[in-house]
Amino acid sequence: MNKNVLHKIKKVPLHLLFWVGVWFFFFTFFSVGSANKSFIFWFSTILSAVSIVASYSFMYQIIPDYLIQKKYSKFVLYTIYAFLFSMSVVLMTMVFGFVFFYNLDYQTMPSLTKNPSVILVCVFFIVAIMSSYKVVKYNLKTIDDKRVLETKILKTELQLKEQELRFLKMQIHPHFLFNTLNTIYGFALKKSEHTSEMILKLSNLLDYILYQIEEPYVSLNDEIKHINNYISLEKLRFQDGLDVDFVAEGINDDIEIPPMLFLPFVENAFKHGHQIKNVLKVNIHLELIEHSLIFKMTNSTNLKSQTKEGIGLVNIKKRLEMIYNDTFDLNIKSNSDLYSVQLSIPIKKHE
Repeated sequence: MNKNVLHKIKKVPLHLLFWVGVWFFFFTFFSVGSANKSFIFWFSTILSAVSIVASYSFMYQIIPDYLIQKKYSKFVLYTIYAFLFSMSVVLMTMVFGFVFFYNLDYQTMPSLTKNPSVILVCVFFIVAIMSSYKVVKYNLKTIDDKRVLETKILKTELQLKEQELRFLKMQIHPHFLFNTLNTIYGFALKKSEHTSEMILKLSNLLDYILYQIEEPYVSLNDEIKHINNYISLEKLRFQDGLDVDFVAEGINDDIEIPPMLFLPFVENAFKHGHQIKNVLKVNIHLELIEHSLIFKMTNSTNLKSQTKEGIGLVNIKKRLEMIYNDTFDLNIKSNSDLYSVQLSIPIKKHE
């Protein structure tokens, strides 16, 4: 059986209990000043029936089809129809009691049962309770549905963000490997004694990339260690043609950052840097200032060697935007002989 039907069947006892209570309310209220219990019984039964018809008309037709759908003119029109119907039945009930229970003796009728205003107020009080219940229930369901939808949207956005971050990381790998393998290839052609050392250092870097890159955050000390490994590779390649100064100050063991956040900048310095007087100068400074981690890097260059941003820098900017939103600050400047990068990110400590 349909779940919706079963859900409605389960509500039947509650509805019956409510309408029995309504009937007793009418019976007790209109019994005041009357000894004719038979008339009050039928009078209360008819009023209960009118209340049931009017209430369910509003709950399952008028409110869902017109009020909730913002068809206000039709809602007002059908509300007037419901009022006229109820008033007609009430008047017919009064006439019925006047003729068959009180033998056309108007004076002997209980005062409450011959007052149309009081009767209509009682009927529409019940209708108002049921209609309010329907509106409140609809609003709560709307809020709940909206919350569920927002949760699904946020979950989907998070999944897309994670996938995009993973994709950006994956793009960094071949770019980094391409540059490093070219260096090793050059040494292999020369049959350099440093080739095996470079392969070992590259192996350590690959281990870092393969096993740490999937983590959202890694230890800053690990990142520094692998930047040093990369610099060692470049020192072997450039030999005396390289002057590198890498300083890390005030770094705590519990600070974490996204993996390979600084390495693309360092890699870019060696890839696009230019030797001046046969020496490529690279200065890297990493410092913790209050609640921010400051990364500064400069390298010697010239106008001719300056090219478009590589895929590494483009991806690192996208990663920064996705991870830190507007809480990071990245400044990249270049002139005739110097290229500089300054990045500031909020610190994250290991929990």
